[in-house]
Amino acid sequence: MKAVTWHGKRDVRVDTVPDPKIEVPTDAIVRITSTGICGSDLHLYEVLGAFMTEGDILGHEPMGVVEEVGSEVSGLKAGDRVVVPFNISCGHCYMCTRGLQSQCETTQVTDQGKGAALLGYTKLYGQVPGGQAEYLRVPQAQYGPIKVPDGPPDERFVYLSDVVPTAWQAVDYANIPHDGTVVVFGLGPIGQMACRIARHQGAREVIGVDLVPERLARAREHGVIALDTRDHKDIGDGIRQLTGGRGADSVIDAVGMEAHGAPVGRLAQNLVALLPRQVGAKITEKAGIDRLSVLYAAIDSVRRGGTISLSGVYGGMVDPIPMMDLFDKQIQLRMGQANVRRWIDDIMPVLTADDDPLGVEGFATHKLPLADAPRAYEIFQKKLDGAQKILLQPTA
Repeated sequence: MKAVTWHGKRDVRVDTVPDPKIEVPTDAIVRITSTGICGSDLHLYEVLGAFMTEGDILGHEPMGVVEEVGSEVSGLKAGDRVVVPFNISCGHCYMCTRGLQSQCETTQVTDQGKGAALLGYTKLYGQVPGGQAEYLRVPQAQYGPIKVPDGPPDERFVYLSDVVPTAWQAVDYANIPHDGTVVVFGLGPIGQMACRIARHQGAREVIGVDLVPERLARAREHGVIALDTRDHKDIGDGIRQLTGGRGADSVIDAVGMEAHGAPVGRLAQNLVALLPRQVGAKITEKAGIDRLSVLYAAIDSVRRGGTISLSGVYGGMVDPIPMMDLFDKQIQLRMGQANVRRWIDDIMPVLTADDDPLGVEGFATHKLPLADAPRAYEIFQKKLDGAQKILLQPTA
């Protein structure tokens, strides 16, 4: 089969690799019809190469049609249309039964000290072959895959794999008061969707912050007050001016370690990429090289007694965190990988509504053949051609 494989920094290729097979009775094989490129895939493309092996298959936002199921997979059969969550969870362990599927104890990558295994995402998370491919082996298929109805286009459902549950959890964790105000830092796919979900759930005012003109314009089309960081000497002051001088009730950080405008952090990450693999991995895990400008801005922008929800991926040991400010402002802080299956029952009625309230159809700015993956990664990473969300389509 054809699959998107990692070969080094900014070097992804479409290679011919062996077709996946059923390996254990809880596996399924899915023929992929659509698969997204995620902002966190760009971390692998750019700064997390120390945790990759040449030839690793990328991708964790797939959907398609079941081709084959293992002997212990019930409730799923060949021909079913499914979306595959990015985290691999069993559904029956202590963590899964408490709605913490991202911490699944059956698939936890204990030798790396990490939570549940993820599709297509480094040796830190199990080095499981990903979904940017013609076919995918799905572990824990007795629980993970989400059956979706035939008929509507893939784009109505493909974002169940990651984007919508991640944004939904970010909004839930933000604890926005009824008729309250939320600021979303970062208007990439997760930030855009978080804005839409917050508005759908009744937030009085949604403020989005970014510096990419196309992202700002897109947010405004959906009723968001969009602030360009380049127009504000102090973004916190700008937000306080819009919120009665107090700051926002809730803040969502949908940026993480790929923040713009932090040249020192970027230099550190680029230097790590030049180091021998084992040395670079240790520094990435233990050194404070993340770009913390957005986290500091979130702390500054939230009102006293408010809540910060972190959905952006931070890849290193963040030090120092301004603990005195967090304590003094009595800020609540929640974060973590999305527990995809936890939110499906809440999300599915929204996605199947006739009026498409979250605007998932048309959410992708680009739909490209799998063969165009190298170009797709490049334009997404460099923000060329208006690329804000890209779907790859291996098969029709």
